[in-house]
Amino acid sequence: MPKTLRNALLLLASCLAPAALPAQTSRPPLNADDANRLFQSAVQSYEAGRYPEAVAPLETLLRNAPDNFEVHELLGLVYAAQNQNSKAIEHLARAVRLKPDSVAARSNLAAAYARSGRFDLAIEHFRKAAELEPENYDTNHNLGEAWIHMGKVADAIPSLEKAQKLNPAAYDNGYDLALAYLVAGRLNEARSQVHLLLQVKETAELHNLLAQIEEKDGQFVAAANQFESAAHMEPSESNLFDWGGELLLHRTLDPAVAVFERATALYPKSARLMVGLGMAYYARGNYDDAVKTFLLGADLDPSDARCYKFLARAYDSSPSQAAEVIARFKRYAALQPRNGQAQYYYAMALWKGKRTQDPDLDLKQIDSLLRSAIALDPKLAEAHLQLGNLNSDQGKFKEAIPEYQRALELNSDLADAHYRLGQAYVRTGQRDLGQQQLETYQQLRTQHLADVERQRAEIRQFVYDEKESARP
Repeated sequence: MPKTLRNALLLLASCLAPAALPAQTSRPPLNADDANRLFQSAVQSYEAGRYPEAVAPLETLLRNAPDNFEVHELLGLVYAAQNQNSKAIEHLARAVRLKPDSVAARSNLAAAYARSGRFDLAIEHFRKAAELEPENYDTNHNLGEAWIHMGKVADAIPSLEKAQKLNPAAYDNGYDLALAYLVAGRLNEARSQVHLLLQVKETAELHNLLAQIEEKDGQFVAAANQFESAAHMEPSESNLFDWGGELLLHRTLDPAVAVFERATALYPKSARLMVGLGMAYYARGNYDDAVKTFLLGADLDPSDARCYKFLARAYDSSPSQAAEVIARFKRYAALQPRNGQAQYYYAMALWKGKRTQDPDLDLKQIDSLLRSAIALDPKLAEAHLQLGNLNSDQGKFKEAIPEYQRALELNSDLADAHYRLGQAYVRTGQRDLGQQQLETYQQLRTQHLADVERQRAEIRQFVYDEKESARP
């Protein structure tokens, strides 16, 4: 409620005197008592949250005094409270034109622009308000917030710093300032700001923010400790994921499993916690448990592509739950009929689950799924590799060779493609070419453990993506 509204009740009589009315009107002018009664009624309705009831008296007042600052300001606030931003802006902008040196009017208009996503205009008016009253905490804080919403964190910092100097105990501004320092890479200042706030008010979100700062600074043990503190203070789904994810990132696997097991017990409907637990099991070598957990994750969020990627990886090491895995990949392929990766996963699930001379194994179906995957995603190197393997397993080495070649064109680091291409060359009498491919295969195997590094990279990407998606 603007401070001007109370005073406006005293001033309204003179503002709405008959002499101020338009020259031509079809209604008799309001006298001072009626005008004050209408305005007071609107104020009371506004303060009580009965916003629609405030509109009619204010509109009546405007018909009698179309250039009254207080009425335009209050009507703008009434419309803003009802999320009618275009009407709010119309009246608040009129109020600013009538009284351009009003800090409250500028701030109210800026806030309306911000709610409409027009942060450039919000900044313009917040900045003017700050110029009019440099020592106003709210104005400086709001200006900083508007810059942040514009994605210009560096521009936000001076305003947030000034607001914090004006009110050192301001928690919200202090948190935003620390976060801005973190985003800007000013880690020492971010850390100091959080420690100052912890003396004012210790919260889980401050410990979580301090953990992010320590993580970005490479202090992984300190980061894990702060994530743990946040999770103990407030065992939310997000805090538990951050703590377990930090442990998983740095391969502290037994504690990671323990954290994710506790988290999934508390939040059994959280798909990302379930996937996190599956990855922790997989990294520790508990492949059967990993498959079971990824199956649960797939049921919680059947459209999450990342879950299927990790399920496919775990299934490679633990094919005992073939029927369950095939059912999930069949569902995923049906949900994503234009997704080449989904068709590929379904093909591989069928093939792996029924390779042991199973009479139900339908190689034509697998061939069709692999070709469909390639048609949908021509750059899917693994699908070309597996189509080559399918041909090779049936003795069709000439047909297999182009698939291996295409797979290697798309990804020359596929060690298995070099090995299988070498074998296919040998089987078709091209021994020199075969030997070259087998030598390349050996070099790749001795130079690096591509699978291990890829798994670690995928775990990092999942954890970081999930943490970022949960940030405010």
